[in-house]
Formats: sequence, C-alpha cells, structure tokens
Amino acid sequence: MDLQLAGDAALVTASSSGLGKASARALAAEGSNVVVNGRDEERLAAAVEDIRTDAAEGATVIGHAADITDPDAVEALVERPVAEFGGLDHLVTSAGGPPAKPFLETTDEEWYEAFDLLVMSVVRAVRAAAPHLRAGDGGTVVTIASITVKEPKDNLVLSNAVRAGAVGLEKVLSTELAPEIRANAVLPGTHETPRVEDVVEQGLERGDYDAYEAGIAEWAERIPVGRLGDPMELGRTVAFLSSPQSAFLTGVALPVDGGESGSTL
Repeated sequence: MDLQLAGDAALVTASSSGLGKASARALAAEGSNVVVNGRDEERLAAAVEDIRTDAAEGATVIGHAADITDPDAVEALVERPVAEFGGLDHLVTSAGGPPAKPFLETTDEEWYEAFDLLVMSVVRAVRAAAPHLRAGDGGTVVTIASITVKEPKDNLVLSNAVRAGAVGLEKVLSTELAPEIRANAVLPGTHETPRVEDVVEQGLERGDYDAYEAGIAEWAERIPVGRLGDPMELGRTVAFLSSPQSAFLTGVALPVDGGESGSTL
C-alpha cells in the first residue's frame, strides 16, 4: 500500500532509539523528510545514519539534539523541519519511560518530572507545530503512549497515570484542531526495544534466565500472539495514522500489543 507520504515533512520527538526511532524509520521509508530528535548527540548521529539506510530515494533524514522537557528547546525543534523542508506535515510525539515504582515510593518531584516528560512535552510540541500543520494539505499528530493507560501494570504508577493525560489530550486535539489536523495515539504493548533488552540482560545477570532467548520467551508468555512486538510494527502503524490512507481516523487510541491487554475499552 502506498501511504502517499513521499515529500512530506515529519518531526519525531525522542526518536534516537526504541519506538520513536522505528516511527522515524517507517516515515522515511515511505519517502517523508524526517527530523530525528534525541538528547545524546552521539546516539542521535548514529540513529540518523541508521535510519538513512532504509529511507526511500529522495527522502532526507536529519538530526536535531534537544531536551523535550525544555520549552525553548521544543520551539526550536519544531522550527527545524520548517526551516529545512519548508513546512511540517506530521508530528509524532514520543518520550522515554519514567521510573518504575509503586505509588507509595514515588515522590512529588518524580510526579512533576513525569508530567513534564509525558504530557507537557506534547502540549508544547503541538502548540508550536499547530500553525505549520494547519498550513499544509492535512496535518497529523500521533502520540506514542502505552497500553498501560488501558490496563495498568504493577509498579508503573507514573506511566499508568500520567500517560493517560497525553491520550486525553489527543482526544481534545482531535476536535479542537479539526478538520485541518487529525490527532491519534498509539498504545504499544511489549516490543523488543533496547529498554526491554536491557531489562532481560539484567535478569540474565541476576540468574533469572539461563539465556537471553529464555528471558524474551518468558516476557512473550502473556502475549496471545506468542511473541514480543517488532518495533517496526509500531512504526508502520504510526506511518499509517500519519497518512491519507487513514483520513477518517481521528481521536483514536489504538492498541498495538499483540492482544496483551485484557481491556475491552
């Protein structure tokens, strides 16, 4: 399926690794010009080079280092694709996960930091991007959240609670910014990202697993399709939601979890 994204301009925040990187890769593979973002300049440069290997002919991929919790940095980040590509058609908001903790061990400071990372980064990026997204033929916003907003997980109180705010925001945006801009969210379940790989490696060091593959298999036991997600499966879903092929979808919070969540809502 041709997603009709060739020549479009896209910005993906927190995209030097994991699901954000997969989303940037999928957009570039469809021919979009993409700004990739991260805080670590060395890792960002490596991610840009990696994504370029899969980019469609004619697509440009550039990096912009910025901390998405810094308001001024977010404004400059949003202006980068406008300066480089002449506009902005697609905004994908991604962010790293907050610390894994139970409620009673979580401090006020950690709550505020999580809100700044997971919600205010989206607020600021969309606020800055909205005029540019409206100026094109049909702008899109896709927020990468988590399946935990539908089915909370133990010891993930910050992700469970705070990410729900970003999904609620997307629903508001889908009406307030319509019809020029569509806004959707994806709710990934467990994918084989560097973060999950690190957790399995730590378990391997503790002796929880006999081999890395055994650790991955244990994680996959709770997923009906019998395996973890490939990050590119999430990335291609983001690209689809950014494309004219999904033109009648807005205000959606779409699970991409292999059936992992038991929620019917």
